[in-house]
Amino acid sequence: MTIEIFMPALSPTMESGNLVKWLVKEGDPVESGTMLAEIETDKATMEYESIDDGIMGKIIVAEGAENVAVGELIAILLEEGEDASALENISTSKAEAPVVAKAETAPVVAATAPAAPVASTGDRFFSSPLARRIAAQKGYDIADIKGSGPHGRVIKRDVESYKPSAKTAQTPPSLDGDAPYTEIKLSNMRKTIAKRLTESKQTVPHFYLGIDIELDNLMAARKELNSMSDDYKISVNDFIIRACALALKKVPAANVQFGGDVMRHYDRSDVSVAVAIEGGLVTPVIRGAEQKGLRQISEETKALAKKARDGKLMPEDYTGGTFSISNLGMMGIKQFQAVINPPQASILAVGGGEQRVVVKDGVMTSAMVMSVNLACDHRAIDGAVGAEFLGAIKTFLEHPSTMLL
Repeated sequence: MTIEIFMPALSPTMESGNLVKWLVKEGDPVESGTMLAEIETDKATMEYESIDDGIMGKIIVAEGAENVAVGELIAILLEEGEDASALENISTSKAEAPVVAKAETAPVVAATAPAAPVASTGDRFFSSPLARRIAAQKGYDIADIKGSGPHGRVIKRDVESYKPSAKTAQTPPSLDGDAPYTEIKLSNMRKTIAKRLTESKQTVPHFYLGIDIELDNLMAARKELNSMSDDYKISVNDFIIRACALALKKVPAANVQFGGDVMRHYDRSDVSVAVAIEGGLVTPVIRGAEQKGLRQISEETKALAKKARDGKLMPEDYTGGTFSISNLGMMGIKQFQAVINPPQASILAVGGGEQRVVVKDGVMTSAMVMSVNLACDHRAIDGAVGAEFLGAIKTFLEHPSTMLL
């Protein structure tokens, strides 16, 4: 009996995916564990493996196909002893594909680096979205660039190594009419970000609280810790993660999520840390951060950030989380307001520290000061609770020795 293979849900928020590449051809033998295809989800590009043995009888969805719905039939395996005649009476229409994929195949435990889906124009010219974006920024015509990727696809390195001809370089852009532009199809990640953040601003009643935090004691403690060993380097962000986790324990009314007719109160501080990657943003989670020291938090954060940038995050790395931190201080941003990531009830927006004039005991002096803004879901967290929580964060960061108690 033939085995139907359906587009799997490789992440909790995945509704459709791009079938980047088939790793087998029709007629190829397939064993349990054979990698069948590369599929781009809303988070990364992952390899999809078979849990059945057989022969790849028919590939229904061609590689390069975009927005393939979860549960849509994408291929059919032939079992031992079957030949192509077994495919004659099988319908491949989308209407007959079940909504929930059968447990015939499973995602591999490891993921691959994000691979941009193959895009084409009417003349079958292939290029990745990133390559087109870079070419547009540099003013190159993507059609002039020779591709070195699969099927001649133009990829990032091709654009970066491309040398335009003298004629092309000397031709000034036209200033007539509207400004020229290039349309680049949204990746599944960007579509998911757009959808979720739009829903957040439309459905979650945000309110914001801001506070300034002096960092002189923290910077001194950080310098002392980092001078003690070359095996680790604690960052300011590691202190912030630890402080937020402890503040959630100190003010448990802030460690909640709104659930319609119930309120979830969490016993553990699972801190999501926003990491910018090519094409979007992911939030890997430091679980039980209140139970971990600065060194462990530092090591986990670095490892998760690397996995995120390499496109190797698995769903268990970024799902869940009871609270989020978004830090743009290293980019020179003084302060900003972040959008809550539902179903979480709050997110801390962290700006950069800078020397400012402060008044202490009636005397003006200078101090390293950092501005932070807390966005709260007013359905779950009232103003007084948010203020108490933010005050606890300030206390921990201004007196870092309290984080050791």
